[in-house]
Amino acid sequence: MKQATNGNVRLAYEVDGPPDGEPVVFIEGLGYGRWMWRWQQEPLAADYRTVLWDNRGTGESDAPDGPYSIETMAADLEAVLEDAGIDRAHVVGASMGGMIAQRYALEYDRAATLSLLCTTPGGPDAVPVPDATQEQMFAAPPDADERERIKHRMRPAVSDTFYENEPELIERIVDWRLEGDASDAAKGAQAAGVAAFDAADELSNLETPTLIMHGDDDRVLPVENAHLLAELLPNARLEVVEGGPHLFFIESADWVTDQLEAFFEANPIETGGA
Repeated sequence: MKQATNGNVRLAYEVDGPPDGEPVVFIEGLGYGRWMWRWQQEPLAADYRTVLWDNRGTGESDAPDGPYSIETMAADLEAVLEDAGIDRAHVVGASMGGMIAQRYALEYDRAATLSLLCTTPGGPDAVPVPDATQEQMFAAPPDADERERIKHRMRPAVSDTFYENEPELIERIVDWRLEGDASDAAKGAQAAGVAAFDAADELSNLETPTLIMHGDDDRVLPVENAHLLAELLPNARLEVVEGGPHLFFIESADWVTDQLEAFFEANPIETGGA
């Protein structure tokens, strides 16, 4: 495990894959630990230099008092890539991670491509998280134990049949979440940044090649946000996953990995990584 610092905040990250491979950095969603990207990171590490890191408040990174901003978490990413000696990278973010990716590409020079999954540009035209989803994501039955609370809060992010069809995987995901996810306090600190995020007026100036992927049955960030992103970004391609939930990159993992790899191959990093 490696550590970068942004101010006095320590940020844990890991690097895998061939040292001369094109770098790919993954950014997690609200409260999620590095486990979130295992389905994409492991196969891509055969050819790419992959970077997984814990957002502030999550996993092995520090959890300073909140609230956090998306701008601060983008600065955290800059500190990680600087520490890793990476000059240019394919930047992949989902949900809150997609917001961090947008802000990062707007503020810094290392993003060679963007892959934005199940995310939003924010702003007045964005479709917010539905009230019922918000209530379930931040609450749980009073008599639920910790494992049951995690399952309750995650249910809006997966398809209706996922729990029934993949009970063993669900239990493993709960184990990973218990080990690496943010505390409730840190999750709330991250959520403050999500609530304040708005890049809509700036995206027309962002020429970075961008792949947008979104499920059309996303009950967390509705798919209309993907269409809005595609309208705002001048160099973007949109792929909509039929029936896909918020965590479609887990349920349709192989397809998502293939899409990412094809996108990277079509947009190689000319200068390479350090």
